[in-house]
Amino acid sequence: MNKTKYHIMLSGGGTGGHIFPAIAIADELKRTLPNADFMFVGATGRMEMEKVPQAGYYIVGLWISGLQRRMTLSNLLFPIKLISSTLKVGTLIKQFNPDVVIGTGGYASGALLRAASKKKIPTLILEQNSYPGLTNKLLARTVDSICVAYPDMERYFPKDKITVTGSPIRKEIMQMKTSKEDACINFGLRTSLPVLLIIGGSQGAQKINQAITANLPWLLKEDIQILWQTGKNGYKEALDAATNADAKNRIVVKEFIQRMDMAYACCDLIVSRAGAIAIAEIVAVKKPAIFIPLPSAAEDHQTRNAQTLVDQNAGILVKESEAKSLIGKEIIRLMKNEGERLKIAKNMTHFDHHNATRSIVEQVMKLLENSKK
Repeated sequence: MNKTKYHIMLSGGGTGGHIFPAIAIADELKRTLPNADFMFVGATGRMEMEKVPQAGYYIVGLWISGLQRRMTLSNLLFPIKLISSTLKVGTLIKQFNPDVVIGTGGYASGALLRAASKKKIPTLILEQNSYPGLTNKLLARTVDSICVAYPDMERYFPKDKITVTGSPIRKEIMQMKTSKEDACINFGLRTSLPVLLIIGGSQGAQKINQAITANLPWLLKEDIQILWQTGKNGYKEALDAATNADAKNRIVVKEFIQRMDMAYACCDLIVSRAGAIAIAEIVAVKKPAIFIPLPSAAEDHQTRNAQTLVDQNAGILVKESEAKSLIGKEIIRLMKNEGERLKIAKNMTHFDHHNATRSIVEQVMKLLENSKK
């Protein structure tokens, strides 16, 4: 490439599933193009406005939000927000003069990528779910490249734009080197007993917490240890349940687990939501999992994500509405059946894209090269 300095704009927000992949892509691009300048665009007041600066990148917030399913003040303001955001991204693009614009989902991503496409700036979007979000579906016709995590996405996107790359995940998980023994010791768990890891995303999952609490008496009759990430709102209730149960120091309750690499290393079975990042990480570490999708997720995409794995015998799906009655039985059944756990872990290989971030960056580099021809 002749150009020595590139300007790269990225947008992804609202949830960790959009933000952390965008940061991972920026980090890899920074290693590839050390002199590049980066600008993130997010939605004011959302999670990205905190997480992106923590990762060392500059971010600008837009006054933007999605449409709610019921009539709200936010819906009435939506046309004004859309006009405001469109004008602002136009100004940002003119000032920053990006060579490429990357979107990983979220409301701000839609405004930015739409404006960049109109100006014929090379554009790329990442769709991590097996069923695309509304923003990416609307952008698909105008962007130049679409990176996806699942096969058969030509049902939703133009086939000639698609590259199956997988989902970017945290470097420490991709390069996980901690032994099971060291990880158990880190959490104060015994190395001689199997470990159940419960995760409901960074915010926790109330329904999962309630289902586990209801099944604790049966789980504790088995030789099972529990490492339980509850989220902030569920922490006290879960801690009380663990304290009141005859746990014999077999339950470790955490509001948030910072070292997820160690959590994955110590566990034998996982109970999790079915968001894109959660699935990508579980597939990467090859740990059998019971997925309890969030039914209110947009277009019920978490159920679709989980079902894609279930269809290949690479996971177990329990509906949230049935979690209280079924989750205990499924956990105990799988903990007693090592052969099935090993089979599930082996079948995850079909979904493993170990170099996802690098693959996405290669697509970005192709866009940059083609734009200079």
